[in-house]
Amino acid sequence: MRLYQGIRSLILTLFRKILFIWVRTDVSGNSVEALALDPDKPVCYVLQYSSLSSRLVLEQEVIRAGLPGASEALPVKNGPSHSFFFLYRRIGGFFRGRQAPAPTNEFQALVRYGLEHPDQDVQIVPVSLFWGRSPDKEKSLVKLLLSDTWSIAGRLQKLLIIMVHGRNTYVQFNQPLSLKQVIDEYRHSEERANRKLARILRTHFRRVRQAVLGPDLSHRRTLVAGLVRTQAVKEAIRETAARDDIPPEKVRAKAYKYADEIAASMSVVTIRFMEVLLSWLWNRIYNGIAINNIRVVKEVAQDNAVVYVPCHRSHIDYLLLSYVLYKNGLMPPHIAAGINLNMPIVGPILRRGGAFFMRRSFKDNPLYATVFNEYMHVMFSRGYSVEYFIEGGRSRTGRMLQPRPGMLAMTVRSFLRDHRKPIVFVPVYIGYEKVMEGRSYLGELRGKKKEKESVFGLAKTVRKLSNSFGRVSVNFGEAIHLSEVLDDVHGSWRDEAYDAEYRPKWLNSAVSELSFRVASNINASVAVNPIGMAATVLLGTERLAMDEGQLIRLMDQYAALLKAFPYAETVTLPEGSGKDWIAYCEGMGLVTRQPQKLGDIIALEGSNAILMTYYRNNIQHLFALPSLIASLFENKDSLGRDKIVFLASVAYPYLQSELFLKYQPDEARKVINQWIDVLIEHDLLKPLDDDRIGRPEEGTEAMLRLRVLSRFIIQTVERYHIALGILRKYGSGKISAAELEEQSALLAERMSILFGLNAPEFFDKSLFRNFIANMQNNGVITTDDNGLLCYGEGLDEVADDARLVLSVEKRQAIQQVTMLGA
Repeated sequence: MRLYQGIRSLILTLFRKILFIWVRTDVSGNSVEALALDPDKPVCYVLQYSSLSSRLVLEQEVIRAGLPGASEALPVKNGPSHSFFFLYRRIGGFFRGRQAPAPTNEFQALVRYGLEHPDQDVQIVPVSLFWGRSPDKEKSLVKLLLSDTWSIAGRLQKLLIIMVHGRNTYVQFNQPLSLKQVIDEYRHSEERANRKLARILRTHFRRVRQAVLGPDLSHRRTLVAGLVRTQAVKEAIRETAARDDIPPEKVRAKAYKYADEIAASMSVVTIRFMEVLLSWLWNRIYNGIAINNIRVVKEVAQDNAVVYVPCHRSHIDYLLLSYVLYKNGLMPPHIAAGINLNMPIVGPILRRGGAFFMRRSFKDNPLYATVFNEYMHVMFSRGYSVEYFIEGGRSRTGRMLQPRPGMLAMTVRSFLRDHRKPIVFVPVYIGYEKVMEGRSYLGELRGKKKEKESVFGLAKTVRKLSNSFGRVSVNFGEAIHLSEVLDDVHGSWRDEAYDAEYRPKWLNSAVSELSFRVASNINASVAVNPIGMAATVLLGTERLAMDEGQLIRLMDQYAALLKAFPYAETVTLPEGSGKDWIAYCEGMGLVTRQPQKLGDIIALEGSNAILMTYYRNNIQHLFALPSLIASLFENKDSLGRDKIVFLASVAYPYLQSELFLKYQPDEARKVINQWIDVLIEHDLLKPLDDDRIGRPEEGTEAMLRLRVLSRFIIQTVERYHIALGILRKYGSGKISAAELEEQSALLAERMSILFGLNAPEFFDKSLFRNFIANMQNNGVITTDDNGLLCYGEGLDEVADDARLVLSVEKRQAIQQVTMLGA
């Protein structure tokens, strides 16, 4: 017997080595840490379908990962001679390979062992294996034959699949199941215990398969034709024909054209081509891609329709997220792309990679709006993963832009119509150490017209590929379940009936709440990098320069603040120290070194000084509260703790809205008190008698640290003060919100020029618009029947409090600028 086993083992080893001459695998979850295995319990691996090739791949990956062996015997009488089993056994001959969902003998033996030994447990590790990954049904019979889809391959088909796709094999190890826990309920019935474990494993494999391959898609032409036949589109066709006096046939043809313009045409060939191309591209322009918290996506993708909602910083975002998901065993999503990207050459490639195209505005075209809404409804109701950018366009300032409600509202309305398939939003932070479009953003912020996307523009971008853009981080944030948001906004939403046209009164509130949660969760997943830390500190100095030793200490100390009071578990911090970060920034060409006998000076010069505001703004929200507290000591040696908390609490709602801070207003006082304690622990503040808090002595490095910290947020407060100053100058009931926004932006731009403020967002109209809207929401100002802004004494109090955080020089400067604009 031992001789037979030895020969058999030798033959299998030989087969495995031959197989891996050709096969190349991409594996996830194959570590003891990822699987959280208990070393005191035996491990048994389970594959879904009986297959010699799958077994050989499993054994090879187990050996490579140093996991408990798959060829070692389990203590199971008359059971498997290896620590693995197949869930389904093959029925039929060589040319008839249909799989029957009947438990194998090894499976039944393992369950029997668990029932006979209630004090023993076995860790069952499900392993999913995919020979190539095809997202849909292809037209070609050859592609159907040679792609790993939802259908089950026979022996001959499997052989051909391995020959064609063996070099693109994906293996996923999943969290172990406890045999004891699964069958404990049915110890009196072996048959029921078998059924329960088989059902759990079948469900698990189905969920993983959907997450990796995506839902079983219909042909694109069928999908497009089906959109035109939906009741909502038929009604829109009738209304358009009657309103515009056009024959219904012509309107129907137009609707079909819209659907064809919109719909993606995802192709496995394109996806695999893009994988190879993008792997080369990332290696050429980036020093690596850091991926964090991907576990969240893998958990929710198995049971839900996933909506990926990344921040939008670069055109690279589209490609990067799909690449990261695909490389981690997840189906690339269908991506909402602006119609401006549907250009020659690029458009068809993006469409086959999963992009669906949308026009900038639907307002004047109800037929197009209906077709697009129905397309989105098909996506969500069938469980497709979708990606869109809630900011609408790319951020030119590095800040999170105010969300636009359009796509979110479509998603909510679709879910209300059919909520059988849960929808989960996954916020994604994409952080670049050097954004490719950085220089063009500077030009646009200075008033240069945005260049229209074109093939020639793409050619210009290609020329940049010889440059190094540092590392890029992709951080996945805390998932948001849409049903939970609706429960919080309108608890009885399930009791109402919805159709394609119905818009409940509470819809806007739900979309507003959802948009804020998404934006704040994106910011709560920020990746802090050396560029952002250096930019934050240097831009907080008066001359944009600092002694190298001092700069190193300040960066280390501010990083220590973020560690002492972490903003969120999903925030990631850079490795190394301030010294390493300076060297890295030098290598990226973003800071300059001026040698000096008393110590080198590190400085920001030329356009880099403005460009670095982009990277500071990426992480500004992390320092918002400690910086606000520090700014209160600009003109005061000491303040009562209650006064600090009160003043910071008054400013908090405006900062929260602008920077998407995650704390709710009722939490703010507690968090502010915690930050006061942290600043005291780090010697930035000191406790005095009578519950007063004091600042460090003038001339000390501690005072320098406090003053630089205060400047992280000071321009935001100055912007508020400009708007308040103009409003008070005109008087109550004398100026409209639009006029106040315009005047504030103009005077902020003038002040930026006069006082050399290196921050293009300082005079961004949208930030003034948001501040004015928040004052209205908070009841500080109101609008009369003529659309003019009115205010009472409360505004004067807010303005007086704002003066506390401004230096005398800045107060006089803002007053001067306000007078000039009157």
